[in-house]
Amino acid sequence: MHLFSPLQMREVVLRNRIAVSPMCMYSSTDGFANEWHLVHLGSRAVGGAGMVMLEASAVLPEGRISPQDLGIYKDEHIPGLKQIASFIKANGAAPAIQLAHAGRKASMSRPWEEHRAIPVEEGGWNRVVGPSPIAFNETYLTPEELTVAEILKIFDAFVAAAKRALEAGFEIIELHGAHGYLIHEFLSPVSNRREDDFGGSFEKRTLFLRMLVDRVRKVWPSHLPLMVRLSATDWVDRGWDVERTVELSKMLKPLGVDMIDCSSGGNVSGASIPVGPGYQVPFAHAVKHAGIPTAAVGLITEPLQADKIIRQGQADVVMLARELLRDPYWPLHAAKVLGVDVEWPAQYARAKK
Repeated sequence: MHLFSPLQMREVVLRNRIAVSPMCMYSSTDGFANEWHLVHLGSRAVGGAGMVMLEASAVLPEGRISPQDLGIYKDEHIPGLKQIASFIKANGAAPAIQLAHAGRKASMSRPWEEHRAIPVEEGGWNRVVGPSPIAFNETYLTPEELTVAEILKIFDAFVAAAKRALEAGFEIIELHGAHGYLIHEFLSPVSNRREDDFGGSFEKRTLFLRMLVDRVRKVWPSHLPLMVRLSATDWVDRGWDVERTVELSKMLKPLGVDMIDCSSGGNVSGASIPVGPGYQVPFAHAVKHAGIPTAAVGLITEPLQADKIIRQGQADVVMLARELLRDPYWPLHAAKVLGVDVEWPAQYARAKK
């Protein structure tokens, strides 16, 4: 098994173990995909990735991180998404999409703008929600605590989004349970101080995600994979940690989850994170002990590094983000470095050396 070994997930076969990690482009109007998304994502499929995953796509308009986020909260979004999924598949990659709700981190500015909450008059919204009324920090809005009835409506929104993803032609969906967004907020004792069935103990704090997975899996076809992205640790004492991530992963597998995408952080402002090459790979390795395939992320940049992760069984897939922004054709170049002969697009074959 190596970086360019095919991987079968249910009835979907990835041509290699390289995946485009979901990266927000903050380039939509009212959630619609446009030419930017088609070219950006299509280039990575042409570039040889095995899976191309669309950015966090909000299941509700108020679930967007910014007013410019991609959405999948109404049927009118389907045609634009379908064009992208079709192009990705036609160029040999598996089309995937991440379904998300930003929770208490919603209605914020784009990363390259002044960091602030966006008011209604600029396209934002007054009300953000979360498991408990605890703001991420002083820059963010304080969320209103979700009622059980509102939680059930959010479940319905994820289910509707999964149905739209299927209609649009995606073969893999991922639920975004990381980086301090809504699902992660329910998991972590830092952000979840509820005293009902959705807060308190580990079992109760994980109930939101477990119920959500159960509902989504019922409408997502049995022959197609379902992934979940988790932040394996909050990087603070008494926060969410690796041990809980492993235990949760054991619970998710029998519910129909096929892979855990292992990231970290994002739920505690100012947490000290020891960033370095492959710094999150040990989380993917730890979660494999739950008996479930994993994806590794985080400063994976070199072909030999990525290949070693797969060969040593630390993860089943490597998810690349910034490196694929710098080089959409990284998989083709990596194959050359590793001495693997891969097929180039016919249009580019004359440049293969």
